[in-house]
Amino acid sequence: MSPTLLQEVSDHHALAGAKNASYAHSDPLSEIPTLSGVDISADGSTPIIDMEALLGPRRSEAIKQIGLACEKNGFFAVKNHGIPEMKINNMLDTAREFFHLPDEERLKFRSADPDSVIRLVTGFQDKTRNVFVSRQSLKFHCHPVEEYKGHWPSNPPSFRENVGEYCESVRKVEVAILEAISESLDLERDYIDKILKGHYVSINYYPACQESELDVTHGVRTHTDPTLITILMQDDVPGLQVINDDKWINVNPIPNAVVVHVGDILQAISNYRYKSLLHQAIVNCEKERVSIASYCYPSDDAMIGPAKKLIDEVHPAIYKDFTYREFHESMWRVKCSTAKRLDLFKPSSD
Repeated sequence: MSPTLLQEVSDHHALAGAKNASYAHSDPLSEIPTLSGVDISADGSTPIIDMEALLGPRRSEAIKQIGLACEKNGFFAVKNHGIPEMKINNMLDTAREFFHLPDEERLKFRSADPDSVIRLVTGFQDKTRNVFVSRQSLKFHCHPVEEYKGHWPSNPPSFRENVGEYCESVRKVEVAILEAISESLDLERDYIDKILKGHYVSINYYPACQESELDVTHGVRTHTDPTLITILMQDDVPGLQVINDDKWINVNPIPNAVVVHVGDILQAISNYRYKSLLHQAIVNCEKERVSIASYCYPSDDAMIGPAKKLIDEVHPAIYKDFTYREFHESMWRVKCSTAKRLDLFKPSSD
């Protein structure tokens, strides 16, 4: 994700009129953590949640595990999520087919309008840090599927069918996970579901790069997501890195599992108990990589802020109440790619 606001916000759900807002605040790039190397030994420490447990007598135990993972790690993997392996493979294959199309075919979807229901975002030169961000992404709304699929590519011919089936399946996972997260905070099961609106997908393609260019090429820069949660499906090529215990760690793909991580909005709702995950993607010189990110976000008029049940004398409210529209519009004024954009909604920011 770009360190400049325009590129960073365009990766997610945009609001009408936001592109006309003026810049008012800058978040220095130096505030993004600079950590030495990657703790390879930490690989394999990904918390794994068995979603089948949420459907049976072990539900309370699974909910505790989810809460612990959100609080300690900011992310977890989910197995037995119910998305058929065939639908996963079809989605990943379709993604590769799309990005292997001739430029003139793919570039039909390139748009500078962040309000577009579908748009192609290509790699760019980050002149501030003298690096190239290589990720290419096709981003689109997809809930309900029937409302949006007519805007999706018709080439490859299988795109609309395969993508639609995957999006409908992952939506069910989103709702189930958000219900469990609500309960992990000792809130009503549908607390978050009541404000849930959209489902926005980013099909991400990371080309393999020349070995001589690895030091100056990034898949996507360090960032957090301005979402409730993000659900990521990876192919079998490693690339996702997250910050955990002040160290970068690799989150290598687990076959047929999805990675769920905390977004900015959940950080606010949980009163900073669950922290939005700082993450990035790297590239390699041997293989291309594909991932599918599903972003969950509230309705524009949803009131966001710490759940009242999580506020007391020992745990005062970290944030004021604000609408999702206010949050998203502020992203056009704050040059920030991390959850520090929530600082504008702290009581002391008046």
